[in-house]
Amino acid sequence: MSIEILLQFLAVLVAIFLGVRIGGIGIGYIGGAGVLVLGLVFGMAPGNVPWDVILIIASVIAAISAMQLAGGLDYLVQIAERVLRSNPKHINYLAPIVTYVLTLFAGTGHTAFSMIPVIVEVAKEQHIRPCVPLSIAVVASQIAITASPVSAAVIYMSGVLEKFGWSYPLLLLIWIATTFLGCMITAFVMTLISNMDLDSDPVYKERLAKGLVHAPTAEQKKLPEHAKLSVLIFLLGIICVVFYASAISPAVGLIDPVIVKRDAAIWSFMFLIASLISVFCKVDVSKIGSSSVFQSGMIACICVFGVAWLGDTFVSGHSALIKELAAGTVSSYPALLAVVFFLASMLLYSQAATAKAITPAIVAALGISASNPGDSYMLVASFAAVSALFVLPTYPTLLGAVQMDYTGTTRIGKWVFNHAFFVPGVIAIAVSVALGFVAAGLFH
Repeated sequence: MSIEILLQFLAVLVAIFLGVRIGGIGIGYIGGAGVLVLGLVFGMAPGNVPWDVILIIASVIAAISAMQLAGGLDYLVQIAERVLRSNPKHINYLAPIVTYVLTLFAGTGHTAFSMIPVIVEVAKEQHIRPCVPLSIAVVASQIAITASPVSAAVIYMSGVLEKFGWSYPLLLLIWIATTFLGCMITAFVMTLISNMDLDSDPVYKERLAKGLVHAPTAEQKKLPEHAKLSVLIFLLGIICVVFYASAISPAVGLIDPVIVKRDAAIWSFMFLIASLISVFCKVDVSKIGSSSVFQSGMIACICVFGVAWLGDTFVSGHSALIKELAAGTVSSYPALLAVVFFLASMLLYSQAATAKAITPAIVAALGISASNPGDSYMLVASFAAVSALFVLPTYPTLLGAVQMDYTGTTRIGKWVFNHAFFVPGVIAIAVSVALGFVAAGLFH
């Protein structure tokens, strides 16, 4: 590896580090600026902008924002809260189940924000350190992205794998089963190895002594008239998306020829869902732009734009070297692909961006094609590893959990990686990938 390549890689790392330090939309800003540095300083041609991923995120967020204004998200939160309070002693298991299902349903992990205060309060009432269920729940909300039928990451990866004989329904089955089991096994392990006793936590005792432990005032929101209807419309829309995507899958072939391709179908279905919710639930569309879901979603689009563009610029500029290095090592040690996904997602900060940046190079390196699909199972099995967004303690839901845990048990240590989310995150991904290799091997 030449000095020039090392300098280019260092420039990418510096850009990502600065973006993380700025936080939020700044990650996208610095990512886009990094492309300029690679181009003007190192003479690298700008890579491809992941418009398909960005537009999928934007369309899904548009539909969810309409549902939020109609009261649908508040209705889902109320259901989730009832689930958590129904059996509070098992909060370590119920919390990740709730955040996993919400993310699976909505295609974005930002839905976990609304559950964090509830998880904290239920855990405190049971004298359980809130950091235990919170850490598992936040990790589950990130990993569920790799199983959601409307997430940009799943749509992109399934589109790639269908060319190699994998059907869309089978991929969903594998990814949902392995990631959900991975989260539940993680919950079991963390329950065994964690200090559950809230009263023994030194920070909690200190805050309690200073009178700083005050539960936020619970407000039972009055649901708008059409809240339930908006959820029903969104759910039916998701079912239609899954059915259509399955029907056009080459392995299924119910619709042939395919006039409306998968990406266009997703955009159209999401806009149809948003339109139906707006009309039948009497949503004031002028307020959608100011909704919290819309704002966080658009920030995510800019972040993916900048970071994924930067990653693609570097990867495509060295595709030959990457192919050479990956061809031998990954084929000999398939689990290394999961490690590559893990490390890349830690830096690229997006499941979809990671999949988009790494997958084409791996496909080319391993010589995977429609006529030679043998090694494609590695991609299926390792897909969950693109969810290592928890490693650096700067992701919004992670920071939200730290800030909203008024007991002080969810905290970030002096070192970069010693925070409450690292261990459950690594366990969940490792188990999900291991189960993925087992499941993918059965259909390989």
